[in-house]
Amino acid sequence: MRIARLAVSAFAVASLCFSASPAQAQSDKDIVDTAVEAGTFNTLAAALTAADLIEVLKGEGPFTVFAPTDEAFAKLPEGTVESLLLPENKDQLIAILLYHVVAGSVTSDVVVTLDSAATVNGASVTITTSDMGVMVDAANVTAVDILASNGVIHVIDSVILPPAGPTAVESTSWGTVKDEAVR
Repeated sequence: MRIARLAVSAFAVASLCFSASPAQAQSDKDIVDTAVEAGTFNTLAAALTAADLIEVLKGEGPFTVFAPTDEAFAKLPEGTVESLLLPENKDQLIAILLYHVVAGSVTSDVVVTLDSAATVNGASVTITTSDMGVMVDAANVTAVDILASNGVIHVIDSVILPPAGPTAVESTSWGTVKDEAVR
């Protein structure tokens, strides 16, 4: 119980730190427009475009997006992003991006009560709450409750990867894409 209260407090502090953000204040914009306006999700926007997912995330929703920043994408091995943006890797890109999306609007007060959440990809992310904050798989949640007209964005500091093996939208494991990117 103490850990959950500390995590809620950490989320509250993060929310206050980002409350002056124009993206958070303007909930009349959809998730895509909110992210693009923030200016720190350019790689995510490029990936969504390459995967033909822009219109999906501009749709009615609601959606919860655990959105990796440009810095998060930069942590991936060299060449990985470029490889994923190639047309022949579109299925793997879609699988990775949809692993960042949960159906419904799941705000931080609910996230801290969860151990996991089913993603649109078909696999579930693990949610860990501690006195250090909240993690989604191996990514730290750095900003929360950025509201959009069709859902909510929680910012994460790493790209999270679906488990190896087929999921609802994946026919090749992430390991195959990663191996090809390193070559």
